Amino acid sequence: MTFKKSLLAVAALGAAFAMPLSAQAHRGWMLPSFTNLSGDSAWVGVDAAISNELFHPDHHPMRLDGVKVLGPDGQPVKLENASTGKYRSTFDLQLSKPGTYKIFTASNSVMASWTENGEVKRFRGSPEDFAKQVPAGAADLKTIKGANRNETFVTRDKPTTESLAPTGVGLELVPVTHPTDVIATEAASFKFVLDGKPAADLEVTFIPGGYRWRTSPGEIKAKTGADGVVKFTLPEAGMYWVNASVRSGANARGGPPGAAPQGPAQPLAGNGQSAGYTAVIEAQRP
Repeated sequence: MTFKKSLLAVAALGAAFAMPLSAQAHRGWMLPSFTNLSGDSAWVGVDAAISNELFHPDHHPMRLDGVKVLGPDGQPVKLENASTGKYRSTFDLQLSKPGTYKIFTASNSVMASWTENGEVKRFRGSPEDFAKQVPAGAADLKTIKGANRNETFVTRDKPTTESLAPTGVGLELVPVTHPTDVIATEAASFKFVLDGKPAADLEVTFIPGGYRWRTSPGEIKAKTGADGVVKFTLPEAGMYWVNASVRSGANARGGPPGAAPQGPAQPLAGNGQSAGYTAVIEAQRP
C-alpha cells in the first residue's frame, strides 16, 4: 500500500468512527426466525446481513467468523449449518438448554499517532497489536478507541440473564425489561452502559422492519437518563432494529469532530472514543 493510500485509509476509518451508526446507509443486523420458543428440540434460524433496507438482504452478507453465541449458562454455543451467500449469511442454533441465548459480534480497535525521531507515526489495529507495536511512553501519543457491538436474543422457555452480563468494554445493553420480553403498546426500559458506567443522555433509535412498504422509516427516538436507562413504548408488534452510538474527542485527521482536514502529516488532535451498539429485538403481541 502506498503512503497516499494509507493516509486515505486512515481518513476513511476516522470518518467511519465519527459517523453515528443510525446515519449510515448500510445497516448490519442479525434476524432470528423466532425470539421465544419452548421444548427440548427447539431450533432457531438466523439471517445475518448488511443492507439498505432493514431485514431485506440487498447489499452484502455479514461475515460469520466474528459471530458468537453465549448460552443460558454463559458458555459458548456452536453455530450449526453456517453458510454465506451473495447477500446474506445464515446459520442455525439448537437451544439445548432452557434460558436466553445471546447472539453477537463485538469488535474493538485503536487508532493512534505519536512522534518518533521528529516524525509522526500512525497505528491502526487491535488493542493487542497496539500494546505490542506502539512504544511505551511514546511522545505526543494520541488515541481513538473504537468499539462496536451487534446483538440479538433468543429465549427457550423462560428468560434468563446470565448470557447478558456486560463485559465492561464499549457500549452495552443491560436488561431492565428483558430483551425477549418486550410487549407492543406496553412501557419497557433498557439500561445502557459505556465501559461499564451508565451512558447518560444517550439517544437510542428504534426502527421497525418492513419500512420498504411505508412512506417513512417510522423511527422512534428516546434518550437515557442519568442512570443510563431509556424508557420506550413500541407501538406495533414486530421486529425492531435498535441503535445507539457515542463519539467523543478528536477525529482522525486533526481537530474536533466534524472539522475540516488539516493536512496529511497531522497527528491525531486528541484522545477520543467511538462506540456503537446495534440489536434486533421483537415486540410481541399484547
